[in-house]
Amino acid sequence: MDRGAAVVTTAVVGGLIALQAPINSNLGRHVGTFQAAFVSFAVGTLLLLAIAALAKGGLGGIGGVRDLSSPGYLLGGVLGAAYVATALVTVRSLGAGGVTAVTIAGQLTMSVALDHFGALGVEKDPVTASRLLGVALLALGVFLVVRDG
Repeated sequence: MDRGAAVVTTAVVGGLIALQAPINSNLGRHVGTFQAAFVSFAVGTLLLLAIAALAKGGLGGIGGVRDLSSPGYLLGGVLGAAYVATALVTVRSLGAGGVTAVTIAGQLTMSVALDHFGALGVEKDPVTASRLLGVALLALGVFLVVRDG
């Protein structure tokens, strides 16, 4: 996928993710907070099962999990579950905009650190003044979105 299409696709899906917290929160009001997180992941798992089954290579590659060099590679699902469960609760006090703003700020801050250290297999990209300014401006934006009144 070329860079332009990647930006557009990511922006569209990012916009859809803003819907996730309020949808799951409403589900949580009907079935319970962590029960809603479970249902959300179960539905997502079924969709991904269908996609993986239809994708090139089918489900055959899943067996490669046994040969992972680090069990830490399996933490992605844990992190996703932590996000869904947290957003489902915090959207009630922060609103959809607040949850999205704080999430993006946390993601950007952690990503800049990961890039700086070349952690988790990403290419090293040192912190610069402009990147720090970007993080600071995003933090200001978060403050403006989540502050009362």
